[in-house]
Amino acid sequence: MKYLIASDIHGSAYWCEQLLAAFENEQADKLLLLGDILYHGPRNDFPDGYSPKKVFEMLNAIKEKIVCVRGNCDSEVDQMVLEFPIMADYALLDEKGRTLFATHGHLYNETTPPLLKQGDILLNGHFHTPCNRETENGWIYANCGSVALPKDGTPHSYILVDNGVLYWKDLETGGIFDCLTL
Repeated sequence: MKYLIASDIHGSAYWCEQLLAAFENEQADKLLLLGDILYHGPRNDFPDGYSPKKVFEMLNAIKEKIVCVRGNCDSEVDQMVLEFPIMADYALLDEKGRTLFATHGHLYNETTPPLLKQGDILLNGHFHTPCNRETENGWIYANCGSVALPKDGTPHSYILVDNGVLYWKDLETGGIFDCLTL
């Protein structure tokens, strides 16, 4: 199964539209959202095209293709307008015999990881900076970056999981800037 993994839309209809175009272009089977979907959060400026209503309308239109976990800016009131579950703290996926622990990053992250074994992958958003590195314990920390509010000069980004390879991709150009083969 081909997954497109993204995080931190933060209510940006502009960047959500770009993400959904990438999802269609990549011909992914599922869109895995790692939280912070509608609200921009008190620490962030409004992202380009801030319109949470448009975002939930766009996402609800493909609800059967979405797997989602809760971010620190997501709440029960968001769940009332989104027609797919968003309140789980994590989701577990299997890719080529490895566990992918998908979570936002505010509860489980590189500093406070869940129980992982060597070769497992911890997928995060939250920090808005793409990352791909093996930890000293032998599991991999993978951050998809942010769709709407990237930090530290990084691109608007997502991860594509395709046939045992994780590709970090620039949302604006479609270019690959990192990859990991499982």
